[in-house]
This record gives sequence, structure tokens and C-alpha cells, in this order.
Amino acid sequence: MFRLKIIQMIAVVTLFTGLSQTGYASTPLRVGYWPSGNTLGYGAVLETGNFFKQQGIDAKFVHFADVNGTTRAIAAGAIDLAFGSPAAGSFSLATDGVPVKIILATQPANVEFVVRADSPITSISQLRGKKIAMSPAGSSTASIASAILDLNYGIKPADFTLVPGNEPRLVQYLEQKDVDAAALRNTTLAQLTTLKVKKLGSFAENWQKVTKNKLSVPYNAVAVIRDDWMKANPGATAKVVLALRNALEFGSAHGPAVVSAVKKIANASDKTAAAYVTLWNENYRVSLTPTDQDTLKRMFAIFKESGLLKGNLPAGTLDAAPYEESLKLK
Repeated sequence: MFRLKIIQMIAVVTLFTGLSQTGYASTPLRVGYWPSGNTLGYGAVLETGNFFKQQGIDAKFVHFADVNGTTRAIAAGAIDLAFGSPAAGSFSLATDGVPVKIILATQPANVEFVVRADSPITSISQLRGKKIAMSPAGSSTASIASAILDLNYGIKPADFTLVPGNEPRLVQYLEQKDVDAAALRNTTLAQLTTLKVKKLGSFAENWQKVTKNKLSVPYNAVAVIRDDWMKANPGATAKVVLALRNALEFGSAHGPAVVSAVKKIANASDKTAAAYVTLWNENYRVSLTPTDQDTLKRMFAIFKESGLLKGNLPAGTLDAAPYEESLKLK
């Protein structure tokens, strides 16, 4: 009997060791995100679903009050994964020596420069000396906007006043005429009711002027993960990516579930939640293809050229192995 119990114990230990070695996480995954802007829709679906659990990963979700909260938390070791981390902030983590990998490109920068409909401003070139509402300094929105203003229009960061805030506050600033212009996400523009705005130009079309590439679109957000979690859970990062891919596909195919998730996480109205359904396929990606890598490298170079970043991106920061491995999994 004693020998039988020993055999059973060995079998159990072998089973769990095997699970860890085949990609099941042996430690919880602390997942952080900003439940506002475009990140809200995808984040709500991911959090309310069982996508991580289905891959054998015990995920713990942490919300942050501002867009840069995830990068600070990653740097401090307070979370392991941020699936919607500002691209500029993630680059900065790597150049500062924080042990992280960028494993996915996740959110194209679907942002527009806008002014009130009754504003005399008709061109981005007229924003010199103006107050512009946008996400805080350090965010990808602010970094991309600064690069566009500088490289396309000669408007340096010192030539305009950045008025920071979350999306609802940015709209309020514009509505109350506290600012001259704003950089607003497409989900925010889709929710406007009483405020009428005039579009001056999108990030995408202006980025294409910077890069001289009509197919180039910048990313606002990426997925960044700590190296120590990857090393402690060999093979599990591909499972993380698979969970993220499954959430993307689920949201694309189940609009009512997206509405329900957004309303649950953010106590949002039906109209707010519906905007994430309408723009789902436009706003969310889960990939790190060679084209994505080239785009991110180009973004880093442009941010460096405009003075927003310094140093060089360490080799291996863009790690496509988990994404490529996830494509082999079901």
C-alpha cells in the first residue's frame, strides 16, 4: 500500500511538471490595462471571458487610472503583462534596461486631430501656439502627435501646449473651449452627441507623410511582458498569445457579448458599448508579423529623430517567437 501511494505521488508530480513544461503557467499572470479609450473594449472582453483559463493560465486583472499606469507598473514589477501598453512607453522601458519583451502589436493609432465645428482653424499647420488636448505626455498618442507636428509641420513640442486627460475629459475641454484642438480616438468620436467637430487630419495619413509610405500605420499600443515571467513559465507565453488571439476572434464574432462586457467593466451606456462593436476590427490586432516589426522599428526611429526617445532599442526586444508558436496551437 505504501509503495502504491509513493507511485501515485510520483505520477501526480510528473503530471504537473509535464504541464509546466508544455506551456501551462505555474505562476499567476498579473494583467494590467487602462479601462478607457480603445483599450476598454478589448480589455473588457478579455477580462470577462475565460480565455486565459482555457489555456491553463491563472490571470489576475489590474486596472489603472491613466494610460501610462501600465508601463510604470511593468517597470516596478507590479504586473507581468500589459496587452495595451503605450508603444512609446514600452520602447522607453526597453531602452532604460527594464527586462521586458514586446511580443505583439495590438492597437493601430486610429486618432484624429479635431477642432470645434465653429473654430476658425482649418489646418494642422495652424496649431502652432495653440492648446491641444490629448493623452498625457509619454503616451503613444502624445508621442505620435508630437512627431507628426514636428516632422510634417515644423511645430516643436515647445510650440504648443499639451493639455492632458482621459478621453471624456478631452471632449469636455473641447466642448467648453478650454483648448483649441484635440487628438481623439475613433471610439470617442463615434460617441459624440451634442459636440460638433471638424476633422483636420488623421494620425494614419499624417504618419504616411512622415514615412513616405502609403501603407504605413503607427501603433498606439503593444503587448509587453516581463522577462522573468516568461523564464519562470517556459512555453506559456505562446499560450498567453493564443488567449489574446481567441479573445480578438470572439469579440469580432459576438457583438452583444462585447456590449455586455463593456457595460459590466465600465458601467457604460449602450451607445458607448456599441461603438466598440462597430470599430472592433478596425481597432484591435494581435500579431507580430515581419511587417509589424518593421513598423515598430520605424516608429522607434521616428520617435528618436524627433527627440522623444534616446538610445537604441536593445536586440531581442521585439520577440516574435511567442506569436509564431501560438499559430501552431489550438
